[in-house]
Amino acid sequence: MTAATPSPSSTPPPSSGTATLDRPDGDGPARAEAPLVLDTAPPRTLGFRDQFALWANLGISLIGFTSAATVLGQPGSELSFAAATTAIVAGTVIGTAMLAVAALIGARTGAPAMAVLRGLFGTRLSYLPTVLNVLQCVGWGVYELTVIAWGAQTVSGTQGWRWLFVLLAGVLTTVLTIWPLGSIAALRKYVAIAVGVAMVYFTVQLGRKGFPDPGAGNWHGFLKATDAIIAVSVSFVPLAADYTRHSRTPRASFWGTFSGYTVAQVWCYLLGLIALLQSHGNADNLLDSFTGVAAGWAFLLVLVLREADQSFANVYSTAMSVHNLFPRVDRRLLTGGIGVLVTVLALQIKQFTDSYYNFLGLIGSVFVPLLAVLAVDFFLGHGRRGWDLSQDSPARPLMLLPWALGFAVYQFLAPTAIAGWWTGIWTDLQSLTHFTPQQWSSASLFSFLVAGLATWLLNLLVRPAAR
Repeated sequence: MTAATPSPSSTPPPSSGTATLDRPDGDGPARAEAPLVLDTAPPRTLGFRDQFALWANLGISLIGFTSAATVLGQPGSELSFAAATTAIVAGTVIGTAMLAVAALIGARTGAPAMAVLRGLFGTRLSYLPTVLNVLQCVGWGVYELTVIAWGAQTVSGTQGWRWLFVLLAGVLTTVLTIWPLGSIAALRKYVAIAVGVAMVYFTVQLGRKGFPDPGAGNWHGFLKATDAIIAVSVSFVPLAADYTRHSRTPRASFWGTFSGYTVAQVWCYLLGLIALLQSHGNADNLLDSFTGVAAGWAFLLVLVLREADQSFANVYSTAMSVHNLFPRVDRRLLTGGIGVLVTVLALQIKQFTDSYYNFLGLIGSVFVPLLAVLAVDFFLGHGRRGWDLSQDSPARPLMLLPWALGFAVYQFLAPTAIAGWWTGIWTDLQSLTHFTPQQWSSASLFSFLVAGLATWLLNLLVRPAAR
């Protein structure tokens, strides 16, 4: 992989090593597919509509419907419908803007997300966030397969056959990762239309039934709810470049990502919020609101099958992350092996504990300040002179400092409850500084701003020495 420059016109030239797979019908070569190894230039085949459809599909999920409970708040202190709606829109716009920046960097460099970090930290130091992202993606991949099985059980009306649903979802996920660009094209041509029809149908049917306003005029906890929505959008930041590296233009990557994901996530969470209110705040029975309408099971089945694009994204991005560690291993071997691993784990793990969710949340909190460091250094710092993304990219240990500072700010404002001793460190520090988290203390926004500002100042200090 050669050095990349942040110029909008810096599209890597076509490579004779670009993977071209045979069509299933044996009728000649198919469209160019994703490279099989890391140092092959990616084909630039994705336009605005492809990326809009991809991110629109990723923005709608069964998890998003049930996660509306995190926006509404605890029973007895729920946000008003107006406040919850505003939090959904504001959090999505802010978080998706961050996501679109990561997508733009992927389009400009032509490198997968973790390989992009070679320019920020150097190749060896980029292995640290790479390992964290592998853990995160595997965890979410396992979770997505269990969600698909849960949705399939709801549609079928049975609590049995979970193993079969997990196995089928795992096979479908793995197949999609073998032909990633072909899968994205299929999402645009077929799946996005079916999902759109299903969402319109449920919006009309649930809207006609009406719902109560849980707390008229209550805006307490608004920023906390906004922060939760931001975190959902930012969770895709360490995956974005894996797909937008194939974008025809940086403009298409930015606006396709921003518009597709924003529209879909706002729609998904609002529909989930309505269903949650109709089920009297019981998230466990939320899907009953969907199956309770006429022919609801058929349209819900569309959304359950569509959920496979979430597991596809996690498995494929796991492989792209591993490629940063082992750049010469065939991508198809990686995705096949990871698909089997995720499926086996999903068959074994039938229930997720709070500690597991908190662990994934801890890893997720790593990537909010990391994006700030990445974006500031790319657009305002070292990246303006061109990043070295090669296997021999030199280490830049100073760039770990603003990332660590941003992570510390995040945990200081919102400690992740992974263990008593971990939470105790941050609560003791809060007591020592006489600080009490307030409703306005958004961990995502403050950690992002602190990490970004620290990166900018560090570049000002280091630049004279470089000259």
